[in-house]
Amino acid sequence: MSKPDFCPPVHGWLVLDKPLGLTSTQALGRARRLLGGKKAGHGGTLDPLATGILPLAFGEATKLIPYVMEGDKEYEFTVRWGEARATDDAEGEVVATSENRPTEAQIRAALPEFIGVIRQKPPSFSAIKVQGERAYDLARAGEVVELAAREVVVYAFDLIDVPDADSAAFRVSCGKGTYVRALARDLAVSLGTCGYVSALRRTKVAPFTLENAVSMDVLKRLSTENTALAALLPLKAALGNIPTLVLTPNEAHTLRLGQRILIRPQHGNLFEASLIFAEMGGVPIALLEAKAGEFRVLRGFHF
Repeated sequence: MSKPDFCPPVHGWLVLDKPLGLTSTQALGRARRLLGGKKAGHGGTLDPLATGILPLAFGEATKLIPYVMEGDKEYEFTVRWGEARATDDAEGEVVATSENRPTEAQIRAALPEFIGVIRQKPPSFSAIKVQGERAYDLARAGEVVELAAREVVVYAFDLIDVPDADSAAFRVSCGKGTYVRALARDLAVSLGTCGYVSALRRTKVAPFTLENAVSMDVLKRLSTENTALAALLPLKAALGNIPTLVLTPNEAHTLRLGQRILIRPQHGNLFEASLIFAEMGGVPIALLEAKAGEFRVLRGFHF
């Protein structure tokens, strides 16, 4: 059910459990039609062959997308041994094969090498820009794409199942910029074989988890019932447990002008906060930092 062109402003976060087969842009487009609202964006690309957490920002929430994209992520995925694919997932053509199959003990012994700060070469089929062009566009056009290795952080990398000799399932917790497809590829090489990601599900992005998520089918039902906006989370939900500063009307007016307000003794608990969410009467006013005895606006919100 599509919303009319003229609809009230929509502000907040929809944590979508993206279905298989949709690009992130397609998923955003469908959700936007169901929710309404003109301004929207997503907080981190998820491949068509992946499912799971795709944070969608509407209205003023789009100003917080950079903070979500900086957040940590968690994935559950399956590696298929014995084949390397051009895309490092099931979508690509086979580029190498191996008869070797790692044992469970060998897999567990190899995982510590991929925990901590590691260097990782992103897949050629990725959204990284090369001289202004997306790497996946160049790769699909037949060009050889060599991306430089970069440092990423992997906090945990666990084997969760070995259903058969040809595959193994994992859970990983990682920082910004980590490619699960590259982890699978490099793990396979370290085990003397080759492999690719045959299934991938993102279970966490920044503070958003599957507990917050809504499926596309549920969103369609809510839209039919004209209750889809109830699925939206407030702006602050993207920022976790950062402190809140409750403003007076005069302070709110000052911040809305882009000016600073003094930190007073009653604000002592905010001196060390890296980010502060300011609101008045429950209405978001700005995202602030405390610096040199003042609260300074990092992002202003307009409602």
